Amino acid sequence: MITDLNQYLPDEQQARVKEFFLARQPILNSEQNLVAYELLFRRALSGPANVVDDLAATASVIAHASELGIVNVIGASLGFFNVDAAVLMRDFVNFLPCEKVVLEILETVEVTPELVARVAELSAQGFTFALDDVISHTEALQKLLPLVKIIKIDITGMTKAEIAKLVDYFRRDDKLLLAEKVETIEQFQDCMDLGFHYFQGYYFARPVILSGKKLAPSQLAVMQLMALIMADADTADIEAIIKKDASLVLTLLRLTNTPGLGVTRRIDSLSQALTVLGRRQLQRWLQIILYAEHHKGSQFNSPLLQLATTRGKLLELITEKLRPGQRAMADTAFTVGIMSLMDTLFGQSMQQILEQVAVVDDVSSALLARRGFYGDLLKLAEYIEQIEKTGALLVPTLQKLQLSIEDLYALQLAAFEWSNIVSRA
Repeated sequence: MITDLNQYLPDEQQARVKEFFLARQPILNSEQNLVAYELLFRRALSGPANVVDDLAATASVIAHASELGIVNVIGASLGFFNVDAAVLMRDFVNFLPCEKVVLEILETVEVTPELVARVAELSAQGFTFALDDVISHTEALQKLLPLVKIIKIDITGMTKAEIAKLVDYFRRDDKLLLAEKVETIEQFQDCMDLGFHYFQGYYFARPVILSGKKLAPSQLAVMQLMALIMADADTADIEAIIKKDASLVLTLLRLTNTPGLGVTRRIDSLSQALTVLGRRQLQRWLQIILYAEHHKGSQFNSPLLQLATTRGKLLELITEKLRPGQRAMADTAFTVGIMSLMDTLFGQSMQQILEQVAVVDDVSSALLARRGFYGDLLKLAEYIEQIEKTGALLVPTLQKLQLSIEDLYALQLAAFEWSNIVSRA
């Protein structure tokens, strides 16, 4: 627990243990399924969100993961943690469940006999190790290689030929290869061609606009339903359209009966579901179903579904915190968050999407230009996701919204947990 870990922190740093930002960056396999998250820590008081690798920083991450349950942050996925020599030599590493984590040895770590012995000891206990930001195969690295399962290669600024040389070298040792900082579909395809097993970066969330692309029939049906709800159509008309799609009925019933999502009694029919849910919740589930349909057969592992539901819930929870009692505003915030990735989902511009589903001006301004209260919330979520690039913008945005770092952290954890439940549903 956190009180036990505090013995490792200097007194002045114990007081600041919660003054940090936590981001989780998705790691996908070659089939584009979510398999892990890297948990990134940035202390808010250390300037423009620079990397912090010191003992206190990592100790605080481990403390919070231990205190709150790492499953609340990463769900059924693995969690990657950055560690340095100081952290590895301390026994609080054992606060992490070895079957749920991968320990990333930073590229700055000096490879000493003591370090190698400690990695061997932890490996024997069941911990998995990765080497982070590998750019060459040095003699020092060779000493750790037999104990390491995953090699992470930061592809930023590297040519395809340079990456290929590293890939060829490490594949001879049967290592799993993870490409990080993959930001475009083209980069992903290059890394696939070279034989990488895993991919980290937000390439999967980048919209690729295809001229003349049409929505699939199932997507079109859900969009029509959303339009009816926003136009305040009769319940009988809404129910009639849903009944035309048996899979949509089953999906709605399954979602409404998922433990942990707010419905306290079993729902056995569509009419009962519509009565109990109300239009607000129905609209919410339809938005979620769009992402699940996109990744049919493995919704649980859909990175876009996880990202959209996390955004939606985080924006809703922040609004509830900042505008207590304003239920309609919280609902609007959820809609902004979950619709913010629909251009990626559909391969259409956001303008085209908003021509098919009418939204209020505040939502349109947020989605198209990141303006207004909801636009600020959306920017905050995006800054956290891209913390290595945009971390310096987090504190000013929080100050503008009058939200504390500690409150943001608590709301993030709640959003992560909710998103994990939705995906399992």
